Amino acid sequence: MGYRKLNRRTGNREALFRSLVTDLFTYERIRTTEAKAKELRKVADKLITLAKRGDLHARRLAAAQMRPEMANTEQMVLQKLFSEIGPKYKDRQGGYTRILKMGPRRGDAAEMVIIELVE
Repeated sequence: MGYRKLNRRTGNREALFRSLVTDLFTYERIRTTEAKAKELRKVADKLITLAKRGDLHARRLAAAQMRPEMANTEQMVLQKLFSEIGPKYKDRQGGYTRILKMGPRRGDAAEMVIIELVE
């Protein structure tokens, strides 16, 4: 199938995932819908794999996937990704995130989940 479009255009969808992945690495746990979390897992796992490599090229590729409008915040999140999160998963071959179901949202009954980094 490929990926979920989430009823958004390409630019809006990419901006959404940049924001979500930046927040995930900042807080290590966020609450979102199940469809967004399943797509976010793919992006986050790729970025953690880049952080495990740790070279300059991997850092630049990861920076391209982060939220660009927050220059200082992005640098702090990128630093955290490469200095804390990447080395923490050095011996792990994948599965860096966990999705926990919370039940439906009150307004539109969308399935809500918590996506977090595995300890």
